[in-house]
Amino acid sequence: MMKTKDFFLPIIILLAVVFAPQPSFARYASIVVNETTGEVLYSRSADKQLYPASLTKVMTLYLLFEALDEGRVTMDTRMKVSRVAAGRSPSKLGLRVGSTIAVKDALLALVTKSANDAATVISEHLGGTEREFAKKMTRKARALGMSRTTFRNASGLPHSKQRSTARDMARLAVAIRKDFPQYFHFFKTQRFSYRGKKYKNHNKLLSQFRGTDGIKTGYIRASGFNLIATVERDGTRLVGVVFGGRSGASRNKHMIYLLDKQFRKLPKFKGPVVRPAKQDRVKVPPKRPRTVAVFAARTPPPKPDTSTDLPALDDPVVARAPDPSNWGIQVGSFSRRANAHLAARDARQAARDILSRQPAKLRPVVYGSVTFWQVQFHGFDEDRAREACVELLQSGMACIAVPSPQV
Repeated sequence: MMKTKDFFLPIIILLAVVFAPQPSFARYASIVVNETTGEVLYSRSADKQLYPASLTKVMTLYLLFEALDEGRVTMDTRMKVSRVAAGRSPSKLGLRVGSTIAVKDALLALVTKSANDAATVISEHLGGTEREFAKKMTRKARALGMSRTTFRNASGLPHSKQRSTARDMARLAVAIRKDFPQYFHFFKTQRFSYRGKKYKNHNKLLSQFRGTDGIKTGYIRASGFNLIATVERDGTRLVGVVFGGRSGASRNKHMIYLLDKQFRKLPKFKGPVVRPAKQDRVKVPPKRPRTVAVFAARTPPPKPDTSTDLPALDDPVVARAPDPSNWGIQVGSFSRRANAHLAARDARQAARDILSRQPAKLRPVVYGSVTFWQVQFHGFDEDRAREACVELLQSGMACIAVPSPQV
């Protein structure tokens, strides 16, 4: 028994090294917008293209709200769970292949749990495939003025070409509330129950910062901790976006700092002055100011505040993104070369359309006195590599898609 454990221990350690997440190269950007006037009150690197992570799901929800508004779906519409959707991770509801989920449950799963499997279900129901739905997301982004945003999936899972900016995400936050006010209240849902399990909203500002009523958090290692927040006080609504927090707590603290600072600069709200009137006539209070499009003011906005007194959020080191046209996949590590050959053959059969003519590379890795053989295929773009892994995972094989220099 001891010998068996000793034999498998190097394998376990090696796999942990091979499949370990890559170091985070989170980048910082932020913006605060007065939604009521369209003024940019604060900005820092607001046009830098970064990874949006689960902020992506705000656009997924925008298109879902649009489908609800047009009657193409209802809150009770059942959406089927595909094998691809069920395989999404790590944040997920655990939906089973072949089951269905109601639109309202999927909606709330995105808002609270940020469930990636539910995002893919929505995308496939509305777009046929997640890839086609992502194209619709990008077209909608352009229509909303999000000129520096490109979507490649509905969840925000890592993709080298899926980028956005703090300014574009502020535009999206304003647009989804303005275009679908009847659904925006879902973003302040703090708890959601599904099949006996309870999920809490990741957006802690809903309970920590007065006036917050939305909208979404996000995180992947490449982005750091992201957040869009909308806060209304005394008739003025501010929209804040932060990319690249070092932790959820420091990101929340930083967002509160930015919004508090801008609220303190605003003129104090004065309610309607009611004076005694003849014949008991009641003075009608003035209407609240009309919400205008962000960044569309005719007169130049005031010079943004670019002071750098930022708590616990320094600009991280900028890293070069991997070449998106040079990706590969790895389908396992084996103690015998013969077994590696068999795995390469099985992989070609399982993903025949992608791997049938692709040569396999057997890479020896020495650990102590033991040599392991890694099975790799090279020469893909990122989309093709991930497609191959989907097919292999569906057939029960292991697979990881990474930039070729890492395999």
